[in-house]
Amino acid sequence: MTDGVVELDITGMTCASCANRIERKLGKLPGVTATVNYATEKARVQIERADAAEPGATVGTADTAALIAAVESAGYGATVPAPPVPTSSSDASGSSDASDRRDDDPAGGLRQRLLVTTVLAVPVVVLSMVPVLQFPNWQWLALALAAPVAVWGALPFHRAAWVNARHGAATMDTLVSVGVLAAFGWSLYALFFGDAGMTGMHMTFAWFATDPEASDLYLEVASAVTVFILAGRYMEARAKQQSGAALRALLELGAKDATVLRAGDSGPTEVRVPAASLVVGDVVVVRPGERIPSDGTVRNGSSAVDLSMLTGESVPVEVRPGDTVTGATINVGGRLVVTITRVGADTELARMGRLIEDAQTGKAEVQRLADRVSGVFVPIVIGLALLAFAGWLVLGGSVTAAFTASVATLIIACPCALGLATPTALLVGTGRGSQLGILIGGPQVLERTRAVDTIVLDKTGTVTSGTMSLRSVTGTTDADDATVLRLAGAVEAGSEHPVGRAIVDGARNLAVEPVDASRFTSTPGAGVQAVVDGDVVLVGTARWLAESWSIELPETLVDGLAAAEQDGGTAVVVARNGAAIGLVVVGDTVKPEAADAVRRFTALGLRPVLLTGDNEGAARAVAAEVGIDEVHARATPASKLETVRRLQSEGRTVAMVGDGVNDAAALAAADLGIAMGAGTDAAIAASDITVVSGRLTVVAEAIRLSRATLRTIKGNLFWAFAYNVAAIPLAMAGLLNPVLAGAAMAFSSVFVVTNSLRLRRFAPLP
Repeated sequence: MTDGVVELDITGMTCASCANRIERKLGKLPGVTATVNYATEKARVQIERADAAEPGATVGTADTAALIAAVESAGYGATVPAPPVPTSSSDASGSSDASDRRDDDPAGGLRQRLLVTTVLAVPVVVLSMVPVLQFPNWQWLALALAAPVAVWGALPFHRAAWVNARHGAATMDTLVSVGVLAAFGWSLYALFFGDAGMTGMHMTFAWFATDPEASDLYLEVASAVTVFILAGRYMEARAKQQSGAALRALLELGAKDATVLRAGDSGPTEVRVPAASLVVGDVVVVRPGERIPSDGTVRNGSSAVDLSMLTGESVPVEVRPGDTVTGATINVGGRLVVTITRVGADTELARMGRLIEDAQTGKAEVQRLADRVSGVFVPIVIGLALLAFAGWLVLGGSVTAAFTASVATLIIACPCALGLATPTALLVGTGRGSQLGILIGGPQVLERTRAVDTIVLDKTGTVTSGTMSLRSVTGTTDADDATVLRLAGAVEAGSEHPVGRAIVDGARNLAVEPVDASRFTSTPGAGVQAVVDGDVVLVGTARWLAESWSIELPETLVDGLAAAEQDGGTAVVVARNGAAIGLVVVGDTVKPEAADAVRRFTALGLRPVLLTGDNEGAARAVAAEVGIDEVHARATPASKLETVRRLQSEGRTVAMVGDGVNDAAALAAADLGIAMGAGTDAAIAASDITVVSGRLTVVAEAIRLSRATLRTIKGNLFWAFAYNVAAIPLAMAGLLNPVLAGAAMAFSSVFVVTNSLRLRRFAPLP
């Protein structure tokens, strides 16, 4: 539960009209806005109370109780989701929250009911369809077999229909229950009060005949429809479980136990504790092969960490003291000692889970239209069934023909497919996204990706790595390149400045032999000095060397300095004993995948734009390297926002990709905001999509996945609408047997869910 927001688990829903009814019931409460998701069986309620002390006041127990009471008054159940109860891997019971959920499998009860009813219904259908198997008084055996199917097998539908009727509502269960009971009741009447009990042979070929006079018994209809719809519900439940499997797998990745260092009389000792008991400040030991129990900072040790669950990248990342690590990632190298910095709901894993659940609970505008339709659909279908019955009688048809058309109309209608169209696709799409390190903010995001035609890329941290690295070293006749780098690295070893760190790392990467330095001093914003092998070595800006040390640069270094600044690099001069001997250039480097990402954006129909606070020369150099023509340089946070709005005013639909606090306003203003996962919390909070890995090519995959999910949603809705538009008139015209109607109804829901499951096969481009 967050401020002003309550999440509820809903029970008792059987179709989309149930969700719509609960939404309307909750929406009648003052200051309440609710979204109920049939597929996830959750409600997300936003409360804005006039008496709140301040906006976003915490929702109290009384508010929650009122929401639950409102849901229960509509005939459904509601509970506040219980927080997961972690159990250690050494728990003797071996139970876990996940296993409890698996044991409480809603598909399990359906499966048992389906098996029993199938065994009973098959002989009824066979006897009714195959005349050569009919023996004297066979219809009484059919009745004995069909009765438990129509009463016990269809009991979930009857019970739900009765509860809804008590509350003055009608749902899909109402249609099924009325159809099954009507078919079974008519058959009872024909057997006990008509002549069907004595002469059942007139049912020959009734099942597939279009002549409504062919049969007075509907035992096979009551049996087969129950089995088909139970089968549809079972497959739907199983498919819904599969569609949410990625999120469940993500949330179950956390470590169960942790090894904590505790102070003892003889020094620190290792104590094994449940990971849920960790607090900020605890120091834990993570051995090779173990999961990091929570977010933290490496205190001692170096290792490779598998971040695939977080970023989707299969290559482990090296970490050293001072680096941050994320809970649930796997230590695949050496022993690490980690100081815990975030626990519980504050961890990255928990945040990812909340983002995905929020996305899956939301609704696209096109789905809201479907929900409004399903909310009035059942009463309309009941009216059409009565109209079909009356129409056949008025036009001279028999009561049997009128009854057949009416029952088929009741059974064929299926608002379930409408209700499942969006949620199931979202479940699968966002779940697949989480496996690839893509967090999609909600269904509204999917609708915006379709219209985007321009993608604005922040330079630093998005197109470039965002960290300084060594670019080049230039020596003079007094010192070669290796000597210049060795001396610069020796002096900068005592500095914590990013430029100094880049020089030291560059020397290490090039295997330049380190040299010891002494008497280190630093002049902030200007440079550093030290004594190396008896020589005074200075490393700093040309201005500092000229003004403070009267050191002039030779022509070759002046030209190199100008070229470095033009390319966006940072150049420092190295001087020894009062004479400049070389130039070291460091700078931000373009990400290796940036050019490929820009090509992918273009292939998706997007026009790339580079936006940066750097100078025009540096921006143009990076743009040329990655293949971008349109550049906006020297941008401030305010001008970044202005640039996005100007592009929008030109009629463009803009996606903005950034990672810093200075990008947050532009990300929020863009039609689609995409944050790089390595960026700031402000940027991530302002975005619609988060790319956890920070790889620019994954941004293109995020757009592809979003568009694929939206296409699936629209395809689902099209077929759900088309199915009803085509099938109901056929049923009313008497051209659709009720048994076939039941099978078609069950198939429509299964089709929508299985079509959504195809998104599990979404694969990034190589």
